Amino acid sequence: MTPVPVEQVRKVAVVGAGTIGASWAACFLANGLEVIAVDPVVDEGKLRRAIDGMMPALESIGFPVLADTSRLQFSATIGGELAAAQFVQESVPERLELKRETLRELESVIDPQVIVSSSATALIPTDIQEEAKHPQRVIVGHPFNPPHLIPLVEVSGGERTAPEALAWAAEFYRAIGKAPVLMKREAYGHIANRLAAALFREAVHLVAEGIAAVGDIDEVITQGPGLRWALQGPFTTYHLAGGAEGIAHYMRHLGPTQEARWRTLGEPELTDELVDRIVRDVHESVAGLSSAQLARFRDTGLVEIHRLKEGLTADSS
Repeated sequence: MTPVPVEQVRKVAVVGAGTIGASWAACFLANGLEVIAVDPVVDEGKLRRAIDGMMPALESIGFPVLADTSRLQFSATIGGELAAAQFVQESVPERLELKRETLRELESVIDPQVIVSSSATALIPTDIQEEAKHPQRVIVGHPFNPPHLIPLVEVSGGERTAPEALAWAAEFYRAIGKAPVLMKREAYGHIANRLAAALFREAVHLVAEGIAAVGDIDEVITQGPGLRWALQGPFTTYHLAGGAEGIAHYMRHLGPTQEARWRTLGEPELTDELVDRIVRDVHESVAGLSSAQLARFRDTGLVEIHRLKEGLTADSS
């Protein structure tokens, strides 16, 4: 494959302009790119207002270009205007047949050298690219919500993805301020959502067994390990727990205690009764705050975490 050099990318397409797609569009616009957004359901005015609402946070984390929505073109369908796109971020709903159909439509108008990156939450690129005319350019570029504020993008390829497509995508995401992680091989749910699923499964188990309440579990994470996780991942955390000898000491001396805990972890079933209890308890826990209010609180905090991390180095005292 010979996609256009990353530094020459000027126009990108966002196909699927819901919550994730709108966030991607804001990120691209803040990087000075022209954006063609496509969605058969989302109202154009709603999309533009959503992007406008993201701009103060993007400015706060250092993006020098305020998103000029005059550089945003909108269409309800995939058409000839996408022929000018030099990169496509697909963010349609998580249904395999819909993603394949979207790819078929895209391939009728975009150049064969244009990378198509799916924001798929869990689907793997091998399945998405199965019916593609040019499967070598199909990858997954999975963001973490909200994409305009969280740097992570998990990049993975399928059985027929060209290595140069993965390398190009990683370079492109890095150029727009993201933190791409190139997976060694594809996996259902990628990395972050597999880790999140493991944690959420145990959280649900603790509720189901009456060990802890929903609000208390959220408090345990946000007032405990969540604070560390914004700075260091699980392996570095346990490396520090090993003292002067680090992870080697931890694994030798405390590894068996981990295995003992693993054997007690639950496998809850999402029965109607349990789901109803969780829904009721979550609403009680958030104390009447709307989703919009919770999102504003989250986004304000993410901006401050960005600022904090930018000022830290490994040898900070």
